[in-house]
Amino acid sequence: MIGSLQCVVLDCADVRELAVFYRGLLGGEVDRPDPRWSLDDDWSTLHPPAGPVLAFQRVADHRPPLWGDPARPQQSHLDVDVVDPDAAHAEALALGATLLEDFGGTRSWRVYADPAGHPFCLVRHRS
Repeated sequence: MIGSLQCVVLDCADVRELAVFYRGLLGGEVDRPDPRWSLDDDWSTLHPPAGPVLAFQRVADHRPPLWGDPARPQQSHLDVDVVDPDAAHAEALALGATLLEDFGGTRSWRVYADPAGHPFCLVRHRS
Protein backbone atom coordinates (compact mmCIF):
# COMPACT_ATOMS: atom_id res chain seq x y z
CA MET A 1 0.00 0.00 0.00
CA ILE A 2 1.33 3.40 -1.01
CA GLY A 3 -1.18 5.48 0.94
CA SER A 4 -4.80 5.91 1.94
CA LEU A 5 -7.59 8.04 0.56
CA GLN A 6 -7.42 11.54 2.03
CA CYS A 7 -10.31 13.14 0.18
CA VAL A 8 -12.12 13.26 -3.13
CA VAL A 9 -11.54 16.58 -4.90
CA LEU A 10 -14.01 18.16 -7.28
CA ASP A 11 -13.06 21.15 -9.43
CA CYS A 12 -15.59 23.98 -9.59
CA ALA A 13 -15.97 27.74 -9.94
CA ASP A 14 -17.47 28.37 -6.46
CA VAL A 15 -16.04 26.15 -3.71
CA ARG A 16 -18.39 27.25 -0.92
CA GLU A 17 -21.53 26.78 -3.05
CA LEU A 18 -20.55 23.22 -3.88
CA ALA A 19 -19.59 22.38 -0.28
CA VAL A 20 -22.99 23.60 0.95
CA PHE A 21 -24.76 21.63 -1.81
CA TYR A 22 -23.06 18.38 -0.79
CA ARG A 23 -23.73 19.08 2.91
CA GLY A 24 -27.44 19.18 2.04
CA LEU A 25 -27.10 15.93 0.11
CA LEU A 26 -24.85 13.97 2.52
CA GLY A 27 -24.85 15.84 5.84
CA GLY A 28 -21.65 16.72 7.68
CA GLU A 29 -19.56 19.76 8.46
CA VAL A 30 -18.35 22.32 5.93
CA ASP A 31 -14.81 23.67 6.35
CA ARG A 32 -13.92 21.85 9.56
CA PRO A 33 -10.36 22.88 10.53
CA ASP A 34 -7.96 20.15 9.42
CA PRO A 35 -4.15 20.24 9.53
CA ARG A 36 -3.96 18.52 6.11
CA TRP A 37 -4.99 21.66 4.20
CA SER A 38 -5.84 25.34 4.49
CA LEU A 39 -9.30 26.71 3.77
CA ASP A 40 -9.78 29.79 1.61
CA ASP A 41 -11.63 31.07 -1.46
CA ASP A 42 -9.91 28.39 -3.55
CA TRP A 43 -10.46 25.37 -1.25
CA SER A 44 -13.42 24.19 0.80
CA THR A 45 -14.17 20.83 2.41
CA LEU A 46 -17.02 18.67 3.65
CA HIS A 47 -16.54 16.10 6.40
CA PRO A 48 -19.61 13.85 6.02
CA PRO A 49 -20.72 11.55 8.86
CA ALA A 50 -19.69 8.52 6.76
CA GLY A 51 -17.20 8.13 3.96
CA PRO A 52 -14.23 10.18 2.78
CA VAL A 53 -13.80 13.92 3.01
CA LEU A 54 -14.93 15.80 -0.08
CA ALA A 55 -12.80 18.76 -1.12
CA PHE A 56 -13.71 21.48 -3.58
CA GLN A 57 -11.01 23.27 -5.54
CA ARG A 58 -11.64 26.50 -7.43
CA VAL A 59 -10.70 26.46 -11.10
CA ALA A 60 -11.03 29.83 -12.81
CA ASP A 61 -12.09 28.48 -16.20
CA HIS A 62 -13.95 25.41 -14.96
CA ARG A 63 -15.58 23.45 -17.80
CA PRO A 64 -18.06 20.95 -16.37
CA PRO A 65 -18.28 17.47 -17.83
CA LEU A 66 -21.24 16.76 -20.09
CA TRP A 67 -23.20 13.56 -19.47
CA GLY A 68 -22.95 11.23 -22.45
CA ASP A 69 -20.47 13.41 -24.37
CA PRO A 70 -17.13 11.61 -24.92
CA ALA A 71 -15.46 14.95 -25.70
CA ARG A 72 -16.15 16.06 -22.09
CA PRO A 73 -16.52 12.83 -20.08
CA GLN A 74 -17.73 12.62 -16.50
CA GLN A 75 -14.16 12.14 -15.19
CA SER A 76 -15.49 11.03 -11.80
CA HIS A 77 -18.77 10.75 -9.97
CA LEU A 78 -20.27 9.79 -6.65
CA ASP A 79 -22.90 7.14 -5.97
CA VAL A 80 -25.23 8.06 -3.10
CA ASP A 81 -27.23 5.23 -1.48
CA VAL A 82 -30.84 6.29 -0.74
CA VAL A 83 -33.82 4.51 0.87
CA ASP A 84 -36.54 6.57 -0.82
CA PRO A 85 -35.43 7.54 -4.34
CA ASP A 86 -38.44 9.80 -4.98
CA ALA A 87 -37.95 11.80 -1.79
CA ALA A 88 -34.20 11.96 -2.44
CA HIS A 89 -34.90 13.14 -5.99
CA ALA A 90 -37.04 16.03 -4.76
CA GLU A 91 -34.48 17.02 -2.12
CA ALA A 92 -31.59 16.90 -4.61
CA LEU A 93 -33.48 19.12 -7.04
CA ALA A 94 -34.35 21.55 -4.24
CA LEU A 95 -30.64 21.80 -3.42
CA GLY A 96 -29.85 22.77 -7.00
CA ALA A 97 -29.17 19.43 -8.72
CA THR A 98 -30.20 18.85 -12.32
CA LEU A 99 -31.62 15.49 -13.43
CA LEU A 100 -29.57 14.12 -16.35
CA GLU A 101 -30.98 10.61 -16.81
CA ASP A 102 -33.46 8.31 -15.05
CA PHE A 103 -32.69 4.59 -14.94
CA GLY A 104 -35.83 3.50 -13.11
CA GLY A 105 -37.35 0.05 -12.96
CA THR A 106 -35.02 -2.79 -12.07
CA ARG A 107 -31.92 -0.60 -12.28
CA SER A 108 -33.26 2.00 -9.82
CA TRP A 109 -30.88 4.90 -10.14
CA ARG A 110 -30.92 8.44 -11.43
CA VAL A 111 -28.04 10.51 -12.72
CA TYR A 112 -27.81 14.18 -11.73
CA ALA A 113 -25.42 17.08 -12.07
CA ASP A 114 -24.45 19.13 -9.04
CA PRO A 115 -24.50 22.96 -9.38
CA ALA A 116 -20.99 22.90 -10.92
CA GLY A 117 -21.94 20.19 -13.45
CA HIS A 118 -20.32 17.14 -11.81
CA PRO A 119 -22.43 14.01 -12.28
CA PHE A 120 -23.57 11.93 -9.30
CA CYS A 121 -26.08 9.10 -8.91
CA LEU A 122 -28.82 8.53 -6.38
CA VAL A 123 -29.05 4.74 -6.07
CA ARG A 124 -31.88 2.81 -4.39
CA HIS A 125 -30.59 1.14 -1.20
CA ARG A 126 -30.54 -2.65 -1.39
CA SER A 127 -30.04 -4.67 1.77
